[in-house]
Amino acid sequence: MMKIDRSEACSTDPSARFNAPLVSRRDLIRTVLLIGASAAFGSALSFSQTAASELTPAQRGEDESRQLADPNWKPAFLNDGQNETLIALSGVIIPATDTPGAKEALVNRYLDLVLASEPAGSQQKFLDSLTYIDSESQRSFGKEFHSLTQEDQHDLLRPLAYPLRPSRWGNKDHDYTGVEHFDRLKSMIAVAYYTSEIGQRELGWDGSITHGPFQGCEHPTTMHK
Repeated sequence: MMKIDRSEACSTDPSARFNAPLVSRRDLIRTVLLIGASAAFGSALSFSQTAASELTPAQRGEDESRQLADPNWKPAFLNDGQNETLIALSGVIIPATDTPGAKEALVNRYLDLVLASEPAGSQQKFLDSLTYIDSESQRSFGKEFHSLTQEDQHDLLRPLAYPLRPSRWGNKDHDYTGVEHFDRLKSMIAVAYYTSEIGQRELGWDGSITHGPFQGCEHPTTMHK
């Protein structure tokens, strides 16, 4: 991962380390390229294993963008508390900068839509990871994650984003359960963001479906074999 600038993290300005992103967007792009969308969801997005009648409209190829942007949208899979935690977590992992972040890309709604038709095992893995974040937040601060200040959110997530690694001097028995939960959520959020229109535009897409006129074969048909 791209580490936080140590000069900022150790600055005498107490707010400096919170101004730096918890995870760099370059690192998130690398995550998406390395794991791929299906690997991020842990179930290979196993739509082929789901009966056609159980698929969401999006999985059947229908455009759900209007429904996701509906001001009266309600989650189909998550409960309200889980949805709020996912919104807050995605906002910390991919905050708005000079370009829109995960909240603006409606990452929580996209993930809710996909997970609604995922197998029970994949759904449970996601919920376990989300529950871990809230449980640690309750243990450390007495509040759910979405109720924390940005400073406390960063304090909670930083050890999960930048864990101590085992060495010959110790740490071999360190519990990396939290790191695994964070990595799962980070990967899913990254994939959801960079497959959205906002994320695609950040990667350089200009909104065009095609680029220039289609050039057909210019050879005489007699030259075709």
